[in-house]
Amino acid sequence: MTEQKTMTSPAFLEQLPARQFIAGQWREGRSSSKLATRNPFNDELLAEIRQASTDDVDAAYQSAAEAQSGWAALAPAARSKVLSRAADYLQANYDALISLLVAESGSSHLKSTIELSGTIAAIREASTFPTRVHGQILPSNFPGKENRVYREPIGVVSVISPWNFPLLLSARSVAPALALGNTVVLKPASDTPLTGALVLAKAFETAGLPAGALNAVIGSGSEIGDHLIAHRTPSLVSFTGSTPVGQNVGRIAVSGRHMKRVSLELGGNAPFVVLADADIDEAVKAAALGKFLHQGQICMAINRIIVEAPVYDEFVDKFAAQAKALAYGDAANPKTLVGPIINDAQLASVTAKIERARAEGAREVLSGQIVGRVVPPHVFAEVTDRMELFREEIFGPVVGISRAADEEHALALANDTEFGLSSAVFTSDLDKGVRFARGIKAGMTHVNDITVNDEPHVMFGGEKNSGLGRFNGEWAIEEFTTDHWVGIQTTRKQYPF
Repeated sequence: MTEQKTMTSPAFLEQLPARQFIAGQWREGRSSSKLATRNPFNDELLAEIRQASTDDVDAAYQSAAEAQSGWAALAPAARSKVLSRAADYLQANYDALISLLVAESGSSHLKSTIELSGTIAAIREASTFPTRVHGQILPSNFPGKENRVYREPIGVVSVISPWNFPLLLSARSVAPALALGNTVVLKPASDTPLTGALVLAKAFETAGLPAGALNAVIGSGSEIGDHLIAHRTPSLVSFTGSTPVGQNVGRIAVSGRHMKRVSLELGGNAPFVVLADADIDEAVKAAALGKFLHQGQICMAINRIIVEAPVYDEFVDKFAAQAKALAYGDAANPKTLVGPIINDAQLASVTAKIERARAEGAREVLSGQIVGRVVPPHVFAEVTDRMELFREEIFGPVVGISRAADEEHALALANDTEFGLSSAVFTSDLDKGVRFARGIKAGMTHVNDITVNDEPHVMFGGEKNSGLGRFNGEWAIEEFTTDHWVGIQTTRKQYPF
């Protein structure tokens, strides 16, 4: 276990108001409760924020609605410039933001670098959207008629983001929504209000975004969550988080009085399949990173390792040795890969899964003492498809390895889940790898790579209980706009009366 005192960036925290951001103003929330955001490794207090009430949510939506038409009416180049400046702000504060991600979310330096670089890339990609959106002119079966289909902003978008990649997974919805002429009300997870919302609010304020185009409300889900979703103003709710919560978001959004679209990026149970002809050493390294990056607290993280029988024992031995060598402890130490679990509730969930795996008879090949919220890598072998470790998303540095009789059995095991987000297969035969990949029922599959992959111009999204909708690139343009058919009758029409 590595140890090093976590150092935040006081100077940067001083320029980041610990308040709500509504109508271009930093203001105190109107809830009676306060939120203390702390470092999950040592409980250092980072900020204390008076939380938002439903009145604050109403004010944020009113501000967004009033700003939307004016923001959408700006020339594409003007909107692009604002997004580029926001990305420039993040780049200019790169080191300070790395420190803040480490401190608030327990991210390792590697994970923080991946997240911040990905956020900047996502915003820069979105800055190209204003000139990439286009409509169509279609023929008509009626004489003198022209059919135009305009692609237009949805209006006001509600974004609810998670704690595991707080900056990136907020920006992934906020940036394209703004680029395409929408306005946004953003609610971050309570564990990461600074990196999940206030950093972006500050970046876009500095970039010159008009007041009201982006609003950030920091509040508890129990007080403002349902109100945020059921409100009459938003036309789309973009939610990233667990499947049960996402299903509730969908129910409220669709069945309520004010129906709206939903974009849901939910849980995963990613299979990592190692076929008998794979390069085992490469597969081991990939599996270790794809499982233990950010303590496994990633929706795309490897959740199940499935290995063909001829190479099973070799893989288990080498993987356990690799996992044992990983540095864990304080995420502020640049050598650390496995940092602290985000909070006590999540720690209890991970601990229960370890105990359950033992009780169900999985063979524990690697373990370690849990200290505070730091869980060392835990590896179990001989995990069957009936065990909880196989069936449920783990969201921690724990993994089970299952034995497949052959390639057909490996594919059946990979698909034996209600989720379908990311997946991977290792093989020396690339054609076979592609055939196998296309047989996996998931939104994303990678051949000879880890399950954790995200590029701002490439489709991102899942199948089954892993969500609805797609992010990134052209898919984000589709997600955050709507089609409007305008039919133009240029000649007198013949009516039957």
